[in-house]
Amino acid sequence: MKRVDDFRLKFGKKEYVPLMIGGMGVDISTAELALEAVRLGGIGHISDAMVPDVSDRRFDTEFVKEKTKFYKYNIANSDKSDIKFDLGRLAEATRLHVGKTMEAKQGEGMIFVNCMEKLTMNAPRETLQVRLNSALDAGIDGITLSAGLHLGSFALMADHPRFRDAKLGIIVSSVRALQLFLRKTSRLGRLPDYIIIEGPLAGGHLGFGMDWAQYDLATIVAEIAQFMKTEQLDIPLIAAGGIFTGSDAVGFLENGAAGLQVATRFTVANECGLPAKIKQEYFKASEEDIIVNTVSPTGYPMRMLRSTPAIGAGIRPNCEAYGYLLDGNGSCAYITAYNEQIVIHPDGKNISVMDKTCLCTHMRNFNCWTCGSTTYRLKDTTRKLADGSYQTLSAEHIFKDYQFSVDNQIALPD
Repeated sequence: MKRVDDFRLKFGKKEYVPLMIGGMGVDISTAELALEAVRLGGIGHISDAMVPDVSDRRFDTEFVKEKTKFYKYNIANSDKSDIKFDLGRLAEATRLHVGKTMEAKQGEGMIFVNCMEKLTMNAPRETLQVRLNSALDAGIDGITLSAGLHLGSFALMADHPRFRDAKLGIIVSSVRALQLFLRKTSRLGRLPDYIIIEGPLAGGHLGFGMDWAQYDLATIVAEIAQFMKTEQLDIPLIAAGGIFTGSDAVGFLENGAAGLQVATRFTVANECGLPAKIKQEYFKASEEDIIVNTVSPTGYPMRMLRSTPAIGAGIRPNCEAYGYLLDGNGSCAYITAYNEQIVIHPDGKNISVMDKTCLCTHMRNFNCWTCGSTTYRLKDTTRKLADGSYQTLSAEHIFKDYQFSVDNQIALPD
């Protein structure tokens, strides 16, 4: 019976263990988690979501404090269109986060950064270009383009000296999305180096509508594999979403996938950025506790725990400090929903906003408990301790369990 370790993900002449750890923001996929994947011969992701705040926490910078102070005059204003990001500081924060991670790299694997197009930051093109090029400046091995079609993202990097050197990939959830991306970028003469195919059982934002349950990852992988064959394109396909065991992974590797992206099981790794008490919430979750809703201002459905504190919270929009989801007109769906409640409750008290959530603030404070569909199975991967809590695991333990397990077995920790 085959194991994941019987396969290799190939980029040119180099081979890797065909496991990627997904780039969970905000700093849930920490540098430490990504570095473990590298050490073990796979690929680790960090995320550039809210990177100035991540830099502040990791390197004692004051990007958020400076921005808040600069826009202090606007805090009570319902109109957030004035809020802009300083592109120089954004570049500095990105280079710090990526650069320090790359400096610590040891092992044969690679580090990629997950870059979300939906972080529009009141200047979608300009801020995205800075994030992409600053990551390349800092020596990142690869960039995964996520949360959007990214039809113009390759062009934003085309003049960078590492545009054809770094590994560049795209996350898609359908053949059509991939076709649009390839058609738009074809004039640059630069194909993606890998394609991550994310199915409907993934965690966080989904590339589907609320009809997500009608779709199936294996079917989508097969459709894209056939399209690639027809177009005579040889690009590694990485399956993602709901892959819980090494045997699940082997099933995809035997049917057209070159690798797997996994994340849910690493949310309870010691190296994961989630606070310890929230890891216990993930362990305790039942299948009924996992829901898909539309509270994200991005417009994408999002999977999370039913008990997540972000749902229904009526906090004041904190765009002066954050504002990562402001569109090009300085608007955000949460601001609109919040302002509607202010009309009803002009004193600002007892406000509950059910339609949307202030994703920036809640993700920064780890109060938006996004999760994968298999989160309820995490309790079966570890041991329950005498005090009723569950033992967290090392990233190495989880990685090697994927790599070497057979017969859908899961190795419990010592």
